[in-house]
Amino acid sequence: MKYNHLFSKGRIGDLVLKNRVIMPAMGTNLGGPNGEVTDHQIAYYEERAKGGTGLIIVEYTSIDYDYGRSTFNQLRIDEDRFIPGIHRLAVAVQKYGAKLFVQLQHSGRETSAHILGGGRQIVAPSPVTCAAIGEEPRELTNAEVRETINKFVMGALRCKRAGADGVELHGAHGYLINQFLSPNTNLRNDEYGGSFENRMRFVEEIVVGIKEKCGPDFPVSIRLSVDEFEEGGTTIELSKKIAISLEKIGVDAIHASCGNYNSMDKMVESMMFEQGWRVYLAEAMKKVVDIPVITVGVIREPEFAEKVLAEGKADFIAMGRSHLADPEWAKKALESRENEIRKCICCLNCTRGGPHVSCSLNVRTGRELEFRELKPIDEKRNVAIVGGGPGGMEAARVLTLKGYNVTIFEKDNKLGGQLNLVTQPKAQEKMNWMIQYHTNEMERLNVDVRLNTEASIEKVKALDPFAIFLATGAKPIIPKVDGVNHPMVCDYEDVLLHRKDFTHKKIVVVGSGMVCYSVTSQLASRGNDVVLVEVPTETGSKVTPPTRMMLINRLKKANVEIIENHKVANILPHSMMIMNSLDEQREIMVDHVVFSMGTESFNPLEEMYSQHFDNVFVIGDAINPGSITNAIKDGFEKSYVLESLVIQNKESKVLAEVF
Repeated sequence: MKYNHLFSKGRIGDLVLKNRVIMPAMGTNLGGPNGEVTDHQIAYYEERAKGGTGLIIVEYTSIDYDYGRSTFNQLRIDEDRFIPGIHRLAVAVQKYGAKLFVQLQHSGRETSAHILGGGRQIVAPSPVTCAAIGEEPRELTNAEVRETINKFVMGALRCKRAGADGVELHGAHGYLINQFLSPNTNLRNDEYGGSFENRMRFVEEIVVGIKEKCGPDFPVSIRLSVDEFEEGGTTIELSKKIAISLEKIGVDAIHASCGNYNSMDKMVESMMFEQGWRVYLAEAMKKVVDIPVITVGVIREPEFAEKVLAEGKADFIAMGRSHLADPEWAKKALESRENEIRKCICCLNCTRGGPHVSCSLNVRTGRELEFRELKPIDEKRNVAIVGGGPGGMEAARVLTLKGYNVTIFEKDNKLGGQLNLVTQPKAQEKMNWMIQYHTNEMERLNVDVRLNTEASIEKVKALDPFAIFLATGAKPIIPKVDGVNHPMVCDYEDVLLHRKDFTHKKIVVVGSGMVCYSVTSQLASRGNDVVLVEVPTETGSKVTPPTRMMLINRLKKANVEIIENHKVANILPHSMMIMNSLDEQREIMVDHVVFSMGTESFNPLEEMYSQHFDNVFVIGDAINPGSITNAIKDGFEKSYVLESLVIQNKESKVLAEVF
């Protein structure tokens, strides 16, 4: 076996797991309006179990729906009527040999009165406001604390009755148990606060209560924020003491996480974090306890996971977003099909508060019932795809799996489209994962990829195509301002593709977003005097505030001047005029102006192609520019329903002729 440690059996308490791969708890918003398990939720988890995962920890499940829930549609286990749903979920997962834990959670202060409803005020161990929430919580009474302990215990008992293999206590990310453990949020002066022993009492009584009710052989793990990355919060040294105490009272495993809502960028990492950056937190716990320790945090490659286990830094590998991107991660790794693994690129699309869990790279995530299986076509047909970016390649992948003969025409010398323009090292690594995955799929599926080839009408006609997908991508946005045609005006592609000499010049970059910040950083590194006029853009809105602040701070350290709340007034031969909200103007002397404001559709072929072919469909950036998410979604969906699109196309042409 190639990954002996990763696919060796593991043990949590008396429970034996078939491998060391864990899918940790992640909210899906797939639950019912009253917190019940739904068919969509079961299909979502079942697919990950089928994909070879050893243990699935079901998303945070509320033990107190009145005061403890974090979101609408959150699962709950605070009443017996929710046992059947958890049972259906458990048996759906277990039939594949996977085990199932349910994560028990109370949000404490990390929710809002709006979510709780009914005029309820949020609660906490002490009335300490979470800056990220901005609402002052009410301090729980001593009686309420004891009642909440019992709710955790009864939640665990219901999970056992439902057939779950164990439970995980959510003691991380700033939720209620974390709030009791942290000196920053627990200012109580009764038996549940003050000293270390008193701060431990809340979670200890929960664990002891669960073991008494469920039996000592019912596993209980706990997720800890080993470091909250907040002044006064939990630290590695404090968490060592916490872990030692938890082991003594019967906790069966420590799940080493980090952060809270005030340090969200550490909880859910962007592209700027290296693979496995959190492993050191688990390693620190391993040094002080004998029970298993689970590590987590941007672990994407089987080789990396195997190395962590082989070096004794952790006992289990938890991969959350990796399982969103590829439910078959474990199966592919076990079968040495690493090139087929679709690796999460940390784009954070799954965290942006959509209707339910989703993934930029895997359109089926959260929609497993909608896209059950690819239906093969009855006869061999040809499809031409113009453009080898993410949308075009995803369309080619799906169409080929359905049985089509697919030809991609790509005018560049490589596949990937706009993804090849990402140059920031950490982000580039992750973009390369994505490019390599699709490139490998094109080779594996024998897609006819024609690089350095313009898709002329004659070449496409030679294929006698059943349908044509135009995935011609996007082009940089250049705003319509006076002077924009001056020779010194450039776009971000001019910088990234080295079309001009940008060294030791005075340069103004206009825009926002990941590409913009990367371009600005590159120009600063080449000895230029750089000013960033940061203006709102659609691409900029997709960068989370913590990530933006981190990148802006890096630019400032590189001596980039940042100008906010201004817009471009006009461009002169050797300068640029910008204007603030009071219409006050400022002139900046420049050698070059570089616009990096995102992209707009580039669709030069549709009109011409429609005159020669019946079924022409535009996909990806060519119709809806600006995100990997849209490109892949469009490529997948239109390929999935191509036959229906063709029928609709014929019907619309018939109607047009009639009327």
